[in-house]
Amino acid sequence: MPEPELIDHAGLDSVVYIRIYLMGLKIFVPITLLAFAVLVPVNWTGGTLEQIKDLTFSNIDKLSISNIPPGSKRFCAHVLMSYIFTFWTFYVIYKEYKTTAFMRLQFLASESRRPDQFTVLVRNVPPDPDESVTEHVEHFFCVNHPDHYLTHQVVYNANKLANLVAKKKSLQNWLTYHQNKYERNPSSKPTTKTGFWGLWGTRVDAIDYYTAEIGKLSEEEDKERERVINDPNAVVPAAFVSFKSRWGAAVCAQTQQTSNPTIWLTERAPEPRDVYWDNLAIPYFELTIRRLLVAVGLFFLIFFFMLPIAFVQSLASIEGIEKVFPFLKPVIEMKFIKSLVQGILPGIALKIFLIVLPIILIIMSKIEGFTSLSSLDRRSAVKYHLFLLVNVFVGSIVTGTAMDQLKTFLNQSATEIPKTIGVSIPLKATFFITYIMVDGWSAIAAEILRLVPLVMFHLKNTFLVKTEQDRDQAMDPGCVDFATSEPRIQFYFLLGLVYAAVTPLLLPFIIVFFAFSYTVFRHQIINVYNQKYESGAAFWPDVHRRLIIGLIIAQLLLLGLMSTKEARELTPLLVALPILTIWFHVFCKGRFESAFVKFPLQDAMVRDTLERATDPNLNLKMYLQDAYIHPVFRGGELERPEIIDEEEDNPLVPTTRNSQKSQSKYSSDVSSGAGS
Repeated sequence: MPEPELIDHAGLDSVVYIRIYLMGLKIFVPITLLAFAVLVPVNWTGGTLEQIKDLTFSNIDKLSISNIPPGSKRFCAHVLMSYIFTFWTFYVIYKEYKTTAFMRLQFLASESRRPDQFTVLVRNVPPDPDESVTEHVEHFFCVNHPDHYLTHQVVYNANKLANLVAKKKSLQNWLTYHQNKYERNPSSKPTTKTGFWGLWGTRVDAIDYYTAEIGKLSEEEDKERERVINDPNAVVPAAFVSFKSRWGAAVCAQTQQTSNPTIWLTERAPEPRDVYWDNLAIPYFELTIRRLLVAVGLFFLIFFFMLPIAFVQSLASIEGIEKVFPFLKPVIEMKFIKSLVQGILPGIALKIFLIVLPIILIIMSKIEGFTSLSSLDRRSAVKYHLFLLVNVFVGSIVTGTAMDQLKTFLNQSATEIPKTIGVSIPLKATFFITYIMVDGWSAIAAEILRLVPLVMFHLKNTFLVKTEQDRDQAMDPGCVDFATSEPRIQFYFLLGLVYAAVTPLLLPFIIVFFAFSYTVFRHQIINVYNQKYESGAAFWPDVHRRLIIGLIIAQLLLLGLMSTKEARELTPLLVALPILTIWFHVFCKGRFESAFVKFPLQDAMVRDTLERATDPNLNLKMYLQDAYIHPVFRGGELERPEIIDEEEDNPLVPTTRNSQKSQSKYSSDVSSGAGS
């Protein structure tokens, strides 16, 4: 499937995601060929390991930098190759950033009409003593964007109502299930118990019970819906404001609205299916506090994560189980059971935690208050990448728990940390080769087999599916899990960059991983996955940033390793590499990042002009009026502001203000608006 067709089929997010794997091949295939042509012969003929008595080593060690004697001139080859690898990586990253930025701008300029192109999310609307939030928003934008403002939709705190709707839907599924069951066998009326999940309680007629429960919930839902619509306190100081043109929306989203930078905050609205409605109800002033608390929680999760695992693993030991469940002692002492407990349960405890970890991270991102699913995924990816960096990479190289490592690093000078880690890098090459095969290759095999989704479907089909709608939901294949898969890709980039100049033998395993991953995920995106949202590859700056972090880590560790090899005259040459990498990152950020943050006004004007020419009778108000209504209000009656009549040439904006101070303040705004 050609790339343009693939973008139409799966979206730009999916296409750019699989290009990350392709970028891995572009970086590491030439690096591998060069490393095997230059560094492998240099390392193999070093002969240092064979001269050390009573030293156990493998052929992998003979192919690494460990086989070169201290102070040797051979290290010049490693320094030279490090420069070549760095500049080649710069070239590939730059070209990919440029291509992705162009693809994003082209995608945004050529895609079909979408509500988010005309809409801006406004947050932290200041309170007004004389006007409601909806009146205040309308008045502000009529004054300050008189030629472009079209309409708006205020945001309601409908979280409780959403819970009632979800509960009612679940009960409706149960009612449908029992009605179908009764239709198939009219001689026996279905019954259920009134307790939790129908497991205990009084046994009653199932159809009558669920009909009555749905009736009660419907009454409660109607009352809550009426309260949300009529209660001013249920309106959040935020709104989705729509404009008559893409140009007007782009100008509003990319400019400061008042002299106070903390109010009337505007940003491009996420597309409707990307909105995370629960977080729109969070007061804006809470966000800083929430993010501070989450940052503290993330620190403890990363550096103390072994404590709960150690506790569970202690229970999974023979002594722990016998202590908690003494009556199981005769069973546990059996040879087969004992070996099972000692060999498998501790590993299962760790695996379960690592499975639950992404869920914990996405919950932490939700607590931070991000308002779109795509931003939640991007923030979770940042946390997961940091976790892998500390607990898998550093944790595998430096012995001891993460807390012991942190204590060691705090007691060292900053210049000693690269030495501490760098010395251990060659010794762990075999471990990471095994890790790539066990974690990377097997994960790709599991992805193409999809055994876990198959098992989960049959479990849902057996215990949870009540209707055809439930079955369709159970069969949903899902989408690419960006929050966990992208940080794992970055981890393999890190391993390849770190070991390219140290133990090149690891590189072919990295290439196999990227080649298999590219083939498999391209197949899955074309034939299996459904896209959950479309952000226009907004995640690419994060991908670039993590690649730069990997490059800098690789350069610092090589610098630390060289300083222990009596090659101090070469270390100044390596100092320049991190500086060049930081400069390269700043250059790329200034050159391309704006394409992922802002929308060019020129492109917006071109799209608007073409649309006016091709569809002059478009009723944009009708197109946008229900786009950003909370899902629980879809199809219901909500107060909607009227569209401003374009034919009416009235410079005055109606207001319901009574306070003299407010009138004087806004009279100047109206005058300036009329003058303009």
